[in-house]
Formats: sequence, structure tokens, C-alpha cells
Amino acid sequence: MQTKTFEPGEKVTLITKSKEWTGHVLESHDVNIILLKLESGYNIGIRESEILDAKVIKKTSKIRKKEFIEDQKRSLPNIAMIITGGTISSRLDPKTGGVISTDVRDILNVAPELKDIANIVSIESPIMKFSGDMDPGDWKTIAETVLPHLINQEIDGIILTHGTDTLSYTAAALSFFTQNLNKPIAVTFSQKSIDRGSTDASLNLICAAKYATSDIAEVCLIGHEDTNDETCIAIPATKARKMHTSKRGTFKAINSKPLARITKDNFKILDEFNAKDLLRIPKIDIKFENKIAIVKIYPGANPDIIDYYESKGYKGLVLEVTGLGHVPSNNSKNNWIAKIKKIISNGMTVVAATTTLNGRINMNVYSYGRDLKKTGIISMKDALPETSFVKLGYVLGHKNWNAKEKLEENLKREFSDSIDL
Repeated sequence: MQTKTFEPGEKVTLITKSKEWTGHVLESHDVNIILLKLESGYNIGIRESEILDAKVIKKTSKIRKKEFIEDQKRSLPNIAMIITGGTISSRLDPKTGGVISTDVRDILNVAPELKDIANIVSIESPIMKFSGDMDPGDWKTIAETVLPHLINQEIDGIILTHGTDTLSYTAAALSFFTQNLNKPIAVTFSQKSIDRGSTDASLNLICAAKYATSDIAEVCLIGHEDTNDETCIAIPATKARKMHTSKRGTFKAINSKPLARITKDNFKILDEFNAKDLLRIPKIDIKFENKIAIVKIYPGANPDIIDYYESKGYKGLVLEVTGLGHVPSNNSKNNWIAKIKKIISNGMTVVAATTTLNGRINMNVYSYGRDLKKTGIISMKDALPETSFVKLGYVLGHKNWNAKEKLEENLKREFSDSIDL
């Protein structure tokens, strides 16, 4: 076996006489040694002569664009770009009037200023989907694609491009999946396809590059602050919500401050942040329970819907409750309390997130809120419903965890205890 059969970044399993090792291939300076970054975060070197068998689990999907790779400046930081589809990867199709996927080169050329901010040393496209088609398996793929760039100390930061419709889910998942994060991950988008003069992609990419080369080691969503083409904000991944179908300033920070305000010429810190540290050892944790769902409470909602999820073996539900934390309970036809109590006693984990988005749940104010609290439902406080969904799946994916304790723990800024709600 030759070391050159593996590309740095590929996820492989190597089988030796004593053990089976799985990890991402690192560049090795010894031709006789294959160097792996294990899922634990540690490196291990395995001699070729000791390997009995090997298989590639995930090949690198690196795309190098000559015009960007050759025009590098040693004085600039290095960033990796991961492209996953969406409007920022699309252009108008004159035959249909709709949008179709475009070439990676077009995405880069829409913001030529990137060359003066950082060296784009790697471009990958592990997925090309409109975000409405994304699922938790795609979130895991994205996290696995990110990991080699996190452990590569020559990479200063990462830009991830994505469609807007379910971006808040992916961003939250990437935040929960990345542990001991050591550098910035900028998640960005556009509302207008990149071939349109009104596209927001250019400023979003420029600001994403500035964030990716900053000292903030957090997953943040980077996009226009408002309809003007002047300022972007960096929103913590677990606190971002798409609030308009088409305006460029669609994403807002809910129950949170933005971490930074970014322009072409300025980068202003707005809140405390986790600092970049390339010596920190990052890892990913992509355990996730898929059998979860969101159920929205609305006038006349029939609680029998819960029976469906229980019959299908679902492990958890997010209830989008009204107001401070309420469900219908004084109507004999649609009394949710008994149903909720039943599925919780049968082992299902149920959490409550408010439909109002802004503000914090408080089930102690009204009597029917107190009745709901007695069922054993877990309050997600001021967390967004989509963040609550992702966190529920992430927590339940760890069978050895105490689910209630972990769900109530502030893992990735999903709770804003320091802000006046």
C-alpha cells in the first residue's frame, strides 16, 4: 500500500492486526507513515507495513480554482470554503425563468475583493442542494467536511455557503456538532441569485471572509443587517431566524445580540465571544436521533396527533406552545395535558418552545401553564423552535446522557440568560 493512495482530508478506516482505526487523513512527512486525526481529536501514525486492509469512507471533494490558488499572498490568512447549494449557488435560467445551479467560479467572481482579504486555499462541495431538501444526514456530512479544516493549523477560518430556507437548522446543527471549536466558521447565503445586479451575495461573502479571519471561534450566520447594501451582522448560529421571504436583511438575531457588525472597511465587536485558539483540539460529535418532530399548537388543535408519533416510535417532540407556555387544557374536546403526561410517562421526551419567538417561556404565570409544567415537559426557555428541534435530536442521540439535564444546560448560546427578555 502506498501513502499516496490517500488524499489529506479523506475519512478512512485502517485495519491492523491489533485494531481498527477510523479518522481523517493528515499530510504526513514520512512516506512510510499514514497520519490520522481520530474522532477523539488525537493524532495517530500507523506504519504502512502494519496495515492489513483499508477502506475510504468519504473521499475529499476538494475543487481547486486555478485563478484563486495561484494568486496567493503570504501576508494574508488562509480560509477554506465549503459550498452546499442554495440561491448563492444559483443563476437565472432564461429558458424557464427559474434558477439553476451555477459554477463554483461564478460564486467566487461575484466578490473579487476576497483576494485582498484572505487566500482561498480549499474549495469543497460535498452537497449541492436547495436547503429545503436538506436533512440531518446532510448536517453530518457538512460537519465531517468541516473537521479536516478545523484540525489543519494552516487554515485560519471557514466559510460555508448554504440556502436560506433551512439555514438556521443547519447552522444550529453545526454549532452543536463542533466541540472545542478553535477557529471561526462563517455561514452565509444570498436571497438573490448571483447573476442579478441586486444580489446580496457579494457583500455577504466579503463580510463572511472578514468574520472567517477574525478572532471569534464560533459558528455564526453572516448576512445583511437590513435592506441597504452596506452592513452585515454576525449572528450566533443557535439564535438566527429567517424573518422575510425575499429581503436581503432576512436573518435576525432572536433573543440575542449579534456578535459583530461588519462592513467592507470595519469590524466591530458587539458582544462577548469565544476566542480563536489554533492550539485547541477540535472534534465533531454527530450523534443524532432522527425520530423527533415539531408539533405546532393552534386554536382547535387536536391532541390525538401525538398518538401518531407515539405509534411510530418517535423519541421526542418539540411543542410550539402559545405565549408563556400554554396548550389547550380547559376544552374537553382538545385537552392536551393528559396526552402530554401520557407520552412522557411512556418514555418520550417533550420540550416546549414558544410560537412568539421573542421572549422566554414562564409556565408559572397562569394556571394552565402550571398544569402543563406538571406533565414533565421541559422548557426551552428563549430558544427558537428550530434550535430546540436540533438540540433535542442531538441530546437524544446520546443514549447515555441524562436528557433533561442536557436539554436544560446552555450548550451553544441557545439560552440568553444575560439579555433582558
